[in-house]
Amino acid sequence: MSFQFNFSIEEKAENELETLGDTALQLESAQASLNPGGSTEKSKEISSEENVVHKESLCAHEATPKTAVANHSPDKSQVQVLPKKRAGFIVAKEHNIPEDFSKVLENKVMEAVQGLYYVNTSVVEMTLSNDSHEEDIVSKSISSHSDLITGIYEGGLKIWECTFDLMDYLSEAEMQFINKTVLDLGCGAGLLGILALKRKAKKVHFQDYNHTVIDEITLPNVVANCTDGGGDGGISEPPSKKHKKANFIPALMSKCRFFSGEWAEFSQLMLSGNKPFSKYDLILTSETIYNPDYYSALHDTISELLDKNGRVYLASKAHYFGVGGGVHIFEKFIEERNVFRTRTVKVIDEGLTRYIIEMAFKISS
Repeated sequence: MSFQFNFSIEEKAENELETLGDTALQLESAQASLNPGGSTEKSKEISSEENVVHKESLCAHEATPKTAVANHSPDKSQVQVLPKKRAGFIVAKEHNIPEDFSKVLENKVMEAVQGLYYVNTSVVEMTLSNDSHEEDIVSKSISSHSDLITGIYEGGLKIWECTFDLMDYLSEAEMQFINKTVLDLGCGAGLLGILALKRKAKKVHFQDYNHTVIDEITLPNVVANCTDGGGDGGISEPPSKKHKKANFIPALMSKCRFFSGEWAEFSQLMLSGNKPFSKYDLILTSETIYNPDYYSALHDTISELLDKNGRVYLASKAHYFGVGGGVHIFEKFIEERNVFRTRTVKVIDEGLTRYIIEMAFKISS
């Protein structure tokens, strides 16, 4: 089900929505021709001289998350590798929250899943590919036929399968967020942080590698969920396409902060910034351990930013082919560092096995 938020434009918006919708369908058709087959497993291929990583893509529409994965994942056999480039990093920064929230959602095409709103990423990709942007991640992704390019684009424009696994677990476990400070690490669409926000978390911070993802995906998603029904933790029906006015709840948005950049840079920014910083009670992260090269930065960021009695909930596949990352090698890495203890809290044995892992300091109570 698609719908449109529009705070200031009247009937013209309906025509624009139809145009966007048609264009989105054209884009999906073009993507299908590039990626026939629709595999349900994420694939990443890396050689000694070439380095491109490919994540399993999820484009959820009316289907359930599991069905959406089956219907819209790109074919892993279509991955093409690019010449290996010198690894770099993106300096961390905090993103300002716009004073006029209505501009964030103006003419956005929205979807709904599990009671949460999120922007139609196909339309966002179409818009970004037609405009000039500093990171230019969409055209690079298209030209490489990859949803993830190491050190350039880390997949934040897609919603990955394990995100829904972790959302399901947090609901099943009746995880308490009241008065908790939460970090959605490697947030992408920000659905994990939004879930915490809806369940009355004290503060929620969102971090992603690419600033384009924060501006075009995460921030609009959070704003959309700070409207009617966005703060009670319940499931609300999305407004119709002709909906002209949404009731915004500024108090929810005031709980949020948004950051982009490489993990080590983000950690340094938080610890040395001018604003008061309280370490996180909960860190939520999904599909961030696909590449063992990132484990050190991820481990150090968590150890620096997590409260001594805090918990990390991490969702991942058992193994990411081609790169070598996955749950078991990550747990071995954690064991060798001897800082955290881990335990498996849920196993999803559907297709490629997926896990929910809990992490905590060994010295915590």
